Amino acid sequence: MTVMLGDPIERRRADLVTVDERFALVARGDENVERLYAGGRWLEGPVYVPAWRCLLFSDIPNDRILRWDEVSGTVSIFRQPAGYTNGHTLDGLGRLVSCEQGNRRVTRTEADGSITVLADRYDGLRLNSPNDVVVRRDGSIWFTDPPYGITSDYEGHKAEQELAGCHVYRLDPSTGELRIVADDFARPNGLAFSLDESQLYVVDTPRKHIRRFDVKDDGRLAGGDVFAPCEAGVFDGIRMDADGRVWAATHEGVHCFDPDGTLLGKLLIPEVVSNICFGGPKRNRLFICATTSVYSWLLTTNGAPQPYS
Repeated sequence: MTVMLGDPIERRRADLVTVDERFALVARGDENVERLYAGGRWLEGPVYVPAWRCLLFSDIPNDRILRWDEVSGTVSIFRQPAGYTNGHTLDGLGRLVSCEQGNRRVTRTEADGSITVLADRYDGLRLNSPNDVVVRRDGSIWFTDPPYGITSDYEGHKAEQELAGCHVYRLDPSTGELRIVADDFARPNGLAFSLDESQLYVVDTPRKHIRRFDVKDDGRLAGGDVFAPCEAGVFDGIRMDADGRVWAATHEGVHCFDPDGTLLGKLLIPEVVSNICFGGPKRNRLFICATTSVYSWLLTTNGAPQPYS
């Protein structure tokens, strides 16, 4: 089913707020923001797939994954039902790794289209509803597990929470061991590694901040001080650019932070933003999932290198 073809359905002047003059280093690209799609209920989890020249993203309440084709501009259904999928990423072989809120599991889509379950239980108990996921270059898979997919039937299936808390997990690529690496979150959400992968940034949505942890050689975390507070609603998804800046989804748009934690600037969007990713052939296009729509903005910075790069 194809739901849109051709040029972006809307171009609007980029509504920028400069807080620090360093924001000019990244904001000298397009003067306009493009609206690529407008037909979702709550759009989330964008991931750019270089091999297919496309963006995959979740429409959670409609239980589907959509695909925007970069060459033709078409938007079509990639998978439905989709387990009320939320966040996505790619592993080192370019395979899709997904957080299925409804099925309460993390899965991988193989080259032949089959689905492999990577994690669905911890210590014999069902996960809450995996939310967002990243893959480290050593192949380990890190994901957050708040209960959004089980609190009602809107974004999953209403169910009892079996685990005592909402944690950050690490899945070992060789042994399959699932380990809790952080257990002091209210509801962990978006996460991203620093450029050298020595640090992990994790959003705690109800507490309205991003925390920064040191990653030890054995894969455990230390520290966890607050990196940045949110001044516009709450944080959701986050991504890193090639210079170590942190880009964060907020209620008013996208905020850009310097590695020292300084808020550099904002791109205001007329809908609540849920998640973002960098993509395009040069990874200098910021894709933005915002409630019912997908937007994009061409920047003068590039996204951080990925495990499949």
